[in-house]
Amino acid sequence: MESDGVPGPVLAGPVLRHVSPSSLVLWLATSAPLAVSVRLFDGEKALLDRTVNPHEIIRLRIGTRAWLNLLAIEPDSPLPRDTRLDYDLGLASDEVQSPTWIRDWAPHLCPEGRTRPGFTLKSKLDRILHGSCRRPHHPARDGLVRVDEELHQAEQLADVPSLLLLTGDQVYADDVAGPMLHAIQCVIHQLGLYQETLEGASIRHSRELTSMEKAYYHRQTLLPESESNEDLTERFFGGVRKPVFTTANAGNHLISFAEMMAMYLLVWSPEPWALVTNSEPVNMPEELALYRKEQVALDGFRDSLPQAARALANLPVYMVFDDHDVTDDWNLSALWETTAYAHPFSRRIIGNALLAYLLCQGWGNQPATFTDLIGQCQALFDADKKQHELDKKTQDTLIDQLLDFDHWHYSLPTSPKLVVLDTRTHRWRSEIRRSHPSGLMDWESLTDFQQEIMGEDAVVVVSPPPMFGVKLIEMIQKVFTFIGKPLLVDAENWMAHRGAASVLLNIFGHTRTPRHFVILSGDVHYSFAYDVRLRHKSNGPHVWQITSSGIKNEFPTSLLEWLDRLNRWLYAPWSPLNWFTKRRRMWVSPRLPEGRDAGERLWNHSGIGDLRLDDEGAPTAIRQLNAGGGGTIFQQRNDD
Repeated sequence: MESDGVPGPVLAGPVLRHVSPSSLVLWLATSAPLAVSVRLFDGEKALLDRTVNPHEIIRLRIGTRAWLNLLAIEPDSPLPRDTRLDYDLGLASDEVQSPTWIRDWAPHLCPEGRTRPGFTLKSKLDRILHGSCRRPHHPARDGLVRVDEELHQAEQLADVPSLLLLTGDQVYADDVAGPMLHAIQCVIHQLGLYQETLEGASIRHSRELTSMEKAYYHRQTLLPESESNEDLTERFFGGVRKPVFTTANAGNHLISFAEMMAMYLLVWSPEPWALVTNSEPVNMPEELALYRKEQVALDGFRDSLPQAARALANLPVYMVFDDHDVTDDWNLSALWETTAYAHPFSRRIIGNALLAYLLCQGWGNQPATFTDLIGQCQALFDADKKQHELDKKTQDTLIDQLLDFDHWHYSLPTSPKLVVLDTRTHRWRSEIRRSHPSGLMDWESLTDFQQEIMGEDAVVVVSPPPMFGVKLIEMIQKVFTFIGKPLLVDAENWMAHRGAASVLLNIFGHTRTPRHFVILSGDVHYSFAYDVRLRHKSNGPHVWQITSSGIKNEFPTSLLEWLDRLNRWLYAPWSPLNWFTKRRRMWVSPRLPEGRDAGERLWNHSGIGDLRLDDEGAPTAIRQLNAGGGGTIFQQRNDD
């Protein structure tokens, strides 16, 4: 594909975000500051047809030919529930003053047989699609394509999903294929995304990232050669190289804000790929072979992007970060934090990723939460751009505010209530053994979480890492922590920290804990479902741990089969090893995936989780839908 160098008016989106009777939030990236009109239809009846008011749109210029737009439309009257509503956006410019509509500038977003995208604002959370871990160059198919197919097949109201939850690792900032990095550099160049000065690295400006020696597959060499930085190199760049659980490669770790933003555009839309040239910017034989292998997988990802983009435009989407959205092992331990944040270069990398997450993911969940931060973003992007770069002082100040921000979590007043946890920035740090994994949430955050759910009859909680994981893998992580190598195996789980585990388990035992407690998770690159109960408490809550991962990622098949088998042997119900786990007060019964050999519990196919809930908020069906078709239903065991 050869680039013509001319970006279209829309670079990505619209992505449908928060929807309520009083608000319709859409995220859109454009190559010019366009005037926007909105139309909203209930069948043939027009509910809205007007220009978007100035207070309903915020534009941020992130390059000479790139704007982010967040539209928070306030309908003239409350939106009706439980009926399909079609929406349309008309775009106009100084050159073309008559608006052109979605069927003209993004026809791939319109479902088959329709001229506009649309959605259904459901009165109940009765069907939730959820997943995590979308790695573009993994050879597995993209689970977002299955979301599009499910929307197409949903003819009855009960079959229409209420929303899509993306529960972490929507992008892999730390694990980028060579061809994707090349595409990112093409997009930066063609859109003029703002560059920046760098500190603490062997290069001084982000423009040098394309011209430096070994620009591909060797970015870990950017840190200055000094004894004091050996620890940083290992923890920040070397930490992603795991011999068992992960095959991540930090050699192409994204660094600049421009790189982060280009990545989001490329993973959410087919349009920016028209700016990418055919090129192989490596010449060493081993690197060239890897580059071409990654190109094959990436071509398949790119070809399916129209369907993935259609899914994101036709279903309310809510998101939360996990580590790869920023960097692997993000905030794993107190020592990791001290090492990474004390160095200006790694601090800038983390800050740039968090800024990109804010603008492309967090902002759309609940826009009002981020008013002050977006104001600071406007100050950064609206500064004098004669040199087309970000002001270092303003950028550093904003990053400081992002790192101190304490409200990435959120909840929705749905039925049942949806609570999305931040398990990355409120860590319960061990100050005595600072190299040991931190608790995923500190005491204050867990207390706030408890107050959020107390008194509810039912609740759906998003915890990016599973609250109840595979015991054998947690044991392996504990062993690696004991020998001082927690980075090698992603040694972070809810049971890894005594204080966090104790408070979490006490929440389940509280008399006012919701009767039905559904936990949705991802992170681990395989899928499973557990029924969880309190031992010796017949009237305790009914808890379901449901994990769906990955959307486009999978665990090494043979290794997972052995871990699954060993886990069944070592932690069978009669095994005394269960009494050495922190969750011994809980009775955990794995559900069995239909179509697997007897006793197998883990499902290892890319795809999307599909949860059906009854009127009381209890699961009626727990499925994993494979990206390539088919799937499984997790069945309750006969002996339960």
